[in-house]
Amino acid sequence: MLIALAAPAFAADWGQYDNARFGYTIDVPPGFEWGPEADNGDGRTFREGATKLVVWGGNVMEPGFEGEVAAAMDFVETDGWAISYQAVTPSWASFSGARGRRILYQRMVALCDGAYAAFRLEYSAIDLGKLDSVVERLVRSLKGGC
Repeated sequence: MLIALAAPAFAADWGQYDNARFGYTIDVPPGFEWGPEADNGDGRTFREGATKLVVWGGNVMEPGFEGEVAAAMDFVETDGWAISYQAVTPSWASFSGARGRRILYQRMVALCDGAYAAFRLEYSAIDLGKLDSVVERLVRSLKGGC
């Protein structure tokens, strides 16, 4: 009986956001409100309470994808985030850090034709364990086509 009652909570459907401008997709966790698409069509913001998910695409402006990632990390550090984890490859990068009681996780993937797609999840440190599986799904789902 308890299993039957718990099933609907685990069966909550994730949504999918498809970005036409840069050609990337990402899954959106259940319960997140969809904000309007950015005026320039590069992405969208989603919220659930104090948790914010921002997804966007952009053109690589720095020398190469890895240079773009370095610039993104510099930007968040300048904004007061202390980066505690980073993994950078020629085709994807992830980094995370903290600012006060807030956690940031950012993922970037290289797309075709000198572009990239990214997401940033910002949430309370209290929710760290609760959002681990959400971060894992977001990482797996961020994809671009050529």
